[in-house]
Amino acid sequence: MGDWVWDGGRLSIDLLNTVRDRAKAPRETLLTPSDLAAWLSEADLLAGARVDEQALGSARRLRAAIDTLAFPPERPEASAAEEAVTVVNAMAAQAPGGPRLARDGDRLVAVPPAPSVATALARVALDAVDLLTGNELVRVCAAHDCGIRFADRSPARNRQWCSMRRCGNRTKARRHYTRSSGR
Repeated sequence: MGDWVWDGGRLSIDLLNTVRDRAKAPRETLLTPSDLAAWLSEADLLAGARVDEQALGSARRLRAAIDTLAFPPERPEASAAEEAVTVVNAMAAQAPGGPRLARDGDRLVAVPPAPSVATALARVALDAVDLLTGNELVRVCAAHDCGIRFADRSPARNRQWCSMRRCGNRTKARRHYTRSSGR
């Protein structure tokens, strides 16, 4: 099991969260092709995948593009945003079509498309398209030492933490301790 968090609420955000500790010193968790293979498996996208350096680079480019579009810099360069759109679109275009028909003796059967790393990353890219064009808010955890991204689906659209069990409870406990100790 890798050093990943699954609190993003969307595949594309979970890919963003493969960069950990953004608030302190960003740390890459997709260091090797086998790391990406394990992440794809844990994300239920592709089990037992053979991942190479090219696929790892594609996943990192997709992650960077999603991050650029979800969290644009204060002074964005138009070319960076256009490049990010191009990357997401190119990956999404790799999505397989539906099943195809095949004969199994006298009957017809549906044969699903062959699984691959490209199609798994295409599913992430399609999720990013849905996320970035929908009305969900993408936020960064309010804990000063976290930086995990998540989709805010709370009714009031005011979720603060990546998860209550990770940062929310810790922050509330810290506030309670401070109040009760008179500090």
